[in-house]
Amino acid sequence: MTTALFPPHQLSMPQQSAQPSAAQLAAAQGKRAQLNREAVLSATPVRLLTMLYDRLMLDLDRAEAAQDGENWPVASENLLHAQAIVDELTTSLNVTAWDGADGLLAIYTYVSNALIGANIHRDVARTRESIVLLEPLRQAWHEAAAALPATPTAASGEGYRGVA
Repeated sequence: MTTALFPPHQLSMPQQSAQPSAAQLAAAQGKRAQLNREAVLSATPVRLLTMLYDRLMLDLDRAEAAQDGENWPVASENLLHAQAIVDELTTSLNVTAWDGADGLLAIYTYVSNALIGANIHRDVARTRESIVLLEPLRQAWHEAAAALPATPTAASGEGYRGVA
């Protein structure tokens, strides 16, 4: 005779709904937005730059995939966000700080125009060209950031939000 080690009522798992509720989704999105804001506010200038490049490349990858799938609203949304990031990179660039700044400004200007054209003309080739131009820059900024010594944080009392 075989006896069960556990009664059947102990073997059954509680049923969970397959889909989260709208309230759960809203709460999760709110928490995610809060964490993103905190990450940006607490980031050093170097970290902000690498975060911008990471998001720029994510937007371009998403735009390229949407263009390939002819999902034009999603492509446009991502291209517009990528353009906004390139605009931010352009306006924050100090062209008098180093000799290569003019060349970087020229790349940003070219990419900005390419992204506008990619969006208006639904041209995935321009999106791909922008990716090819910007990915080495993203990698270079990450390498430069990794080579820097640790910087003081806001907790050390140096400067506003840790910026001296």
